[in-house]
Amino acid sequence: MSAPFGIDLGSNNSVIAAAFKNNIDVVVGEIGNRSTATLVGFNAKARSLGENAKIQQTSNVKNTVGNLNRIIGLSADSPDFEIEKKYFTAPLVAKDSEVAAKVRLAGEQKEFSATQLSAMFINNLKEVAQNTVKGKITDVVIAVPAWYSEKQRQAVADASRIAGLNPVRIVNEVTAAAVGYGVFKNNFPDEPKKIAFVDIGYSTYTVSIAAIKKGELKILGTATDKHFGGRDFDYAITEHFAKEFKSKYKIDIHTNPKAFHRVLTAAEKVKKVLSANTSAPINIESVMDDVDVSSTMERSELEEYVQPLLDRLHVPVEAALKAAGLTTEDLDNVEVIGGCTRVPSIKARLVEIFGKPLSSTLNSDEAIARGAAFICAIHSPTLRVRPFKFEDYNPFSVSYFWDKDEEDVDHMEVFPVGSTYPSTKIITLYRSKDFEISAKYTHPEALPKGTDPLIAKWKVTGVKVPEGEDSVAVKLKLRMDPSGFYTVEAAYTVVEKIVQELVENPEAKEDDEPEYKDVKKLVKQDDLVLEAQTLSLPEALRNQYFEEEFKMVANDKLVSETEERKNALEEYIYELRGKLDDIYAPFASEQEKTKLQGLLTKTEDWLYDEGDDTTKAKYIAKYEELARTGNLIRGRYLAKQEEEKQAKRAKQESKFAQEMAAKIAADRAAKEAEAPKKDDDVVMTEELD
Repeated sequence: MSAPFGIDLGSNNSVIAAAFKNNIDVVVGEIGNRSTATLVGFNAKARSLGENAKIQQTSNVKNTVGNLNRIIGLSADSPDFEIEKKYFTAPLVAKDSEVAAKVRLAGEQKEFSATQLSAMFINNLKEVAQNTVKGKITDVVIAVPAWYSEKQRQAVADASRIAGLNPVRIVNEVTAAAVGYGVFKNNFPDEPKKIAFVDIGYSTYTVSIAAIKKGELKILGTATDKHFGGRDFDYAITEHFAKEFKSKYKIDIHTNPKAFHRVLTAAEKVKKVLSANTSAPINIESVMDDVDVSSTMERSELEEYVQPLLDRLHVPVEAALKAAGLTTEDLDNVEVIGGCTRVPSIKARLVEIFGKPLSSTLNSDEAIARGAAFICAIHSPTLRVRPFKFEDYNPFSVSYFWDKDEEDVDHMEVFPVGSTYPSTKIITLYRSKDFEISAKYTHPEALPKGTDPLIAKWKVTGVKVPEGEDSVAVKLKLRMDPSGFYTVEAAYTVVEKIVQELVENPEAKEDDEPEYKDVKKLVKQDDLVLEAQTLSLPEALRNQYFEEEFKMVANDKLVSETEERKNALEEYIYELRGKLDDIYAPFASEQEKTKLQGLLTKTEDWLYDEGDDTTKAKYIAKYEELARTGNLIRGRYLAKQEEEKQAKRAKQESKFAQEMAAKIAADRAAKEAEAPKKDDDVVMTEELD
């Protein structure tokens, strides 16, 4: 049975949660953290993912890629492409109109698309989760920023499929958190409470207004600022210190990517310290050119540097309230999540904007992942969970277009801004032949720049016009599905037929014959064939990426196992040499010692020469060559140890038996000594009587 699995795919860190052991909880990562660094690294032999990539990041900055959710599905024509470049240490390039990263893997220059990179990372999260739940994972719900376009949402779904997962739903991050709030809080009245959810994470700021009552949630309005988050604070701090170090130490960290990354990492720590303190130090040894740097920053300084950001803080709040048709006075609560909401200046400004205290009953870092895992559990056919219905907010108007045939119009707005989804609409077109229909954003000017207004196309075939008619009515079932994807779910023709319908007669008696009347009705005739052309990857390309990922996973595993075998051989050489002169010495002949010492030296020389980089099989062979003699001596040592252990145990058992025998004898003697006294007492009693 597959465990339902939820991913909060963050820019800096990602959190995973799963439904297992009758609970929904966060999955602890490989090194015990409750979050995983959103990083993919490439090395001389293999890849390093998550926390392993973070360990190597400073020494491997040009081949480490993060901020994956900022570039997945991003068009190379988008202005955001240029904006994002400053946040990446690996070079970003355009590949087939997509954003890709240029890295070196196993000595070769490679270009991996953002979808491939995300698939690598998601696959790693899947492996971590499977090791925790001790079972296979197939179904996943992935939480993404609310500002994602159709193309970006499709790219995330593609990435999860390449990772061998079934994306049952792509959900907005704050919506996932709100679902978790509605489910786990579970003390809502029948009348909905209006709650503002504010999420300020590493790169995105989102406000969603929700109406929640027992078992139900509806997002009334959502607004975002996709260039507002913790990384902007980190860069403001880094730029401040870059200027100071240039003046104070005559070094320019902008000219050295490793130095810049080290200062950026230190800046993040400064930001966190300033959340609880009024000042924070920074000390970095040999940052570049063997120069050590140190300084301090006051909280007031940081607030001054990020003032332009703080001045924008009110914008998403006002936009979300406007979309919901509410004011701050209408809100029952303001719930905050996201690491950046810990910054004192942000908290103070939010209190000022909302005019009421902030609440933090949700876990700031884990709420999204837990909500996503619960949503996945809702979709599970094998799990029973608490019923909970929720609807999300549609941020962009979408219309469907077709060629004029019998109609006077060629399009219709089907899913307007502010409508909720999932949602289904049925339209009727009169067609004389096969045709095409497409979904497009109604107002391209309202989209983020660089977003393609075309969402999808469908070719509808199999249209048959009844004899004697000029056209046939075609019913199209249009749907905005739970993941926010726009589809044509079904298409079929209907014809007008005369059918008999029962006439209702309240005064009819039980024995009266039923009366029928002829009624004209549209009756389904033929199912039509739909051929979709969406923004997801072509199946052939997705399968190619899947096969490439499978090969890279196998190579990573082989490289890891080879390194383990190498380390095991090295440890065995030092362990055996040490014990041969110590505890193994009495159990080996001089001839065996001489032979084994020579073999150990020979193997050690090989290991640090041609054996420094060889195959797993050769390491195993060298280990077994040593073990043939080493294990023989070890066996003698263990046999002697067991012999001594048995002798000691026998001695202890003999001693215990002797002690027990002596105790029994002593007890018997004591009883016998007491027996005459009891007899005398009896006799004396009798004589007295």
